[in-house]
Amino acid sequence: MLQTILGWFGPTIINAFAGPAVDAYKAKLASDTDGSRLAADLACRELAVAQRELEVRSAERMAMKPWHPVMLMGYALAAYVIKVVVWDSMLGLGETPAVRGTVGEWLGIIMNFYVGGSIAQASINSVAAIIKGRR
Repeated sequence: MLQTILGWFGPTIINAFAGPAVDAYKAKLASDTDGSRLAADLACRELAVAQRELEVRSAERMAMKPWHPVMLMGYALAAYVIKVVVWDSMLGLGETPAVRGTVGEWLGIIMNFYVGGSIAQASINSVAAIIKGRR
């Protein structure tokens, strides 16, 4: 089953990451004049820099301490979702009472901020990358 899923998504994911690099390299090989050769070389270098930036960002995330506040909030959110959604709702093995009062309100605000902030950050980064790629 996993092989089937990877068969569906594999070429798409591979083309998304390797496609621009292959296209830039083909343009470099096909360029006839010095100007187009320099432009293709510059495009290859820009892709290399972008790849290095992704590697550095990944290393930064891996270097984040497990007790960092962002990580702790992620653990709490994951535990809550596992308990309430999976254990209580899906499996029907328990019942978690609703958190009421000011604590419940603040918990909702904090979780919405955490999840919404993560989604907004990813969206802003994607839009910025698209706009940067068009220039």
